Amino acid sequence: MSTSPLILVVEDESQIAEIIEGYLRQENYRTERAKDGEQALIIFRSVRPDLIILDLMLPKMNGLEVLRNVRQESNTPVICVTAKTEEVDQLIGLELGADDYISKPFRPRELMARVRAVLRRSGMNAQPQHLAEPPVRIGKLEVDPVGVSAKVGNHKLELTPTEFRLLYTLAASSGKAFTRLELIEAAMPESNALERVIDAHLMSLRRKLEGNGVVNLLQTVRGIGYKLEG
Repeated sequence: MSTSPLILVVEDESQIAEIIEGYLRQENYRTERAKDGEQALIIFRSVRPDLIILDLMLPKMNGLEVLRNVRQESNTPVICVTAKTEEVDQLIGLELGADDYISKPFRPRELMARVRAVLRRSGMNAQPQHLAEPPVRIGKLEVDPVGVSAKVGNHKLELTPTEFRLLYTLAASSGKAFTRLELIEAAMPESNALERVIDAHLMSLRRKLEGNGVVNLLQTVRGIGYKLEG
């Protein structure tokens, strides 16, 4: 019997944290809680959760710094909880790799929908039917939807769940130009992410591909969006 996903809730307002944990446990998720940024990193390194719900306004160390540290160490999915539009702009501008974000005040059931979606993208929940398909190969790049992994030659690409879904969507229809909205619907369907969030994810994805010798595969199509051209 598989163990249910473990979710780290990082929230300094105890009442909000208790509500979030209550809803998570109703859906049979296991939870850990941190009340500040420093504690969040200690718990993260200790238990290695399957998902982090991260408030950005935290004492001792803010959420952006926590996210930066998490991304240096792992591709653990992260949903950021923001209170200000400026924080969303910071997330995008810094290209820190949050898998989704939700703004306060939010409805707990909306947050639960985001949790299920991000875990599904990471392979923790039941996968959509099309993810039973065989790996897609474009030159040295191989994208495996069953194993939720991608590699260049024998080198595995360290991708966040959102980056993987974007890469698979583009690779499965190589040569097709996707609009940003189409990519959001394919890779982040339950999100209300702004279109420029896709730019940040794809900029990070392009950097990882080029860092492994795959140059000019991910292309920007002026006036439309993006495509993979093998």
